[in-house]
Amino acid sequence: MIDHSAGPLRILHLEDSDLDAELIEAELDNLGRPFVIERVMTRGEFEATAVPGRHDVILADYVLPTFDGVSALGIAREQCPDIPFIFCSGTLGEDVAVEALKNGATDYVGKQRLDRMTRTIVRALSEARAKSERAAAEAALQALNETLETRIAERTRELAETNAELKHQIVERERAEEALRLNQRLEAVGQLTSGVAHDFNNLLTVIAGNIEFLERAVSDDRSKRRLAMMRGAAERGARLTAQLLAFSRRQRLEPTPVGLNDTVASMRDLLQSSIGGAVRIETILQNDLWPALVDATQIELVILNLAINARDAMAVGGRLTIETANVSVTGAPTRPEQPQPGEYAMISVSDTGTGMPPDVLERVFEPFFTTKEVGKGSGLGLAQVYGFVKQSGGGIRIDTVPGEGTSIKVYLPRVVGVGTASTEGATPVDCARIHPPGSRPKLLVVDDDADVREVTVTRLSADGYDVREAASGLQALAALEADPCVDLVVLDFAMPGMNGAEAAVEIRRRWPGVPVLFVTGFAETTALTQAGADGADAVVLKPFRAGELERKVAAAVATRVQPGLKLVSDRTRGG
Repeated sequence: MIDHSAGPLRILHLEDSDLDAELIEAELDNLGRPFVIERVMTRGEFEATAVPGRHDVILADYVLPTFDGVSALGIAREQCPDIPFIFCSGTLGEDVAVEALKNGATDYVGKQRLDRMTRTIVRALSEARAKSERAAAEAALQALNETLETRIAERTRELAETNAELKHQIVERERAEEALRLNQRLEAVGQLTSGVAHDFNNLLTVIAGNIEFLERAVSDDRSKRRLAMMRGAAERGARLTAQLLAFSRRQRLEPTPVGLNDTVASMRDLLQSSIGGAVRIETILQNDLWPALVDATQIELVILNLAINARDAMAVGGRLTIETANVSVTGAPTRPEQPQPGEYAMISVSDTGTGMPPDVLERVFEPFFTTKEVGKGSGLGLAQVYGFVKQSGGGIRIDTVPGEGTSIKVYLPRVVGVGTASTEGATPVDCARIHPPGSRPKLLVVDDDADVREVTVTRLSADGYDVREAASGLQALAALEADPCVDLVVLDFAMPGMNGAEAAVEIRRRWPGVPVLFVTGFAETTALTQAGADGADAVVLKPFRAGELERKVAAAVATRVQPGLKLVSDRTRGG
């Protein structure tokens, strides 16, 4: 195959016959690639033009009036040995051709068979390219071998130093881990049981739902007994997962619009008592600060954690400054903890302490890394801040000068559209025309688990509803953008990406007349209440109990306050 990206093919042609030169050039049109021919006829011309890098291939006649192809081959092998050399002659016999190949020619083509010219050139170029690549690889291998012993010795020394450092780190880490082991064990058990219980509840929902479908289809007593046993086992599994969830009491992040200025003001007394009277607290708060989308409780812990770290860096007292600002980040991050481009509400905690040398700054977010004395720090504080901020969609920047102080800036995603939403240009939607009175109630079922969604849709369709599906919170919003005339959204609570709580907040903001019924495998209701689930009738637990899903859907649809003939679609609203 010819490389079309390398420009025109450069050909040096040794030929004394004008007619033969024209025939060969016409045959070269079949290459499918532009080419440039430099034609010569004498020894002097050939010696002057056969130089490295000037041509890609040489075509040579065997017999010329004052010159011959064998001499040309010798010149080419001496001056430009890497360029393919192809004889093209009408008098070249087979014995002579074989001898020419032995002397270094790449190939030969008889002028009676010029149709072979294209294939021969393509093959010669391919072989030359392969030879060049092989030579480069051999040269690289030789260079590698020449430095191998030196590099092995250097690498052995580096590994020995690294091993010694690792042994030292292991000893230090074991001391810190010993104090944290009990709390971490409980936390790990909580994470495990919460995740397993949620996924197990999804499986039980599929099992229990399909058992119910089969119970409607079978009629013999033996099959019914077996299905009853299976249903009983599923119910016992549901009770088991409920016990696991009650034990774990997993804390979930609940992002809500938070005014960071109010947070700082409310924490003033707590911060002063925590860092002591030797440190003076100053605040610089931006008046028109954007609300941050963040868990209110967790951001308080972040501020307190950073303040305590700042206090420890000022052994003899100093000044701690807390500042807020609206920040638009444009540049790409150069470190993992830094924020992506976007708009953020920023809060910074700065001190006049010892600062951080480069080696400490490089590892400051590593779990268990600490510069404090044993027993005075676990090395998890900034690691926890990093994890929370990154999970919230923000980032961190650290500015520090050894001996002068440190400033840690926390970037939190702003609440988009608060105070700036506009209904100008909003499009009215005539629900009475799209779904006239008497038509089947329309539901939107949202669940990331396809099997659970299939069970839910099948049950509700069998109950007489017109059901649409969505596999994520974002898909649900897109479906409502296309048709907001929905009587009820049946929304899974725990989904990756935009979870049910976030989706419900956005649905209520854009389409306040559309009710939401949550479906969840989690037993605790605190997070559901915070997400707007008003009472037990607003939640259906997985796996579905007999008739519970249908009853609560019917109640939600029946009690819905019907909108007027027209809804205002929020398609043009910011956010």
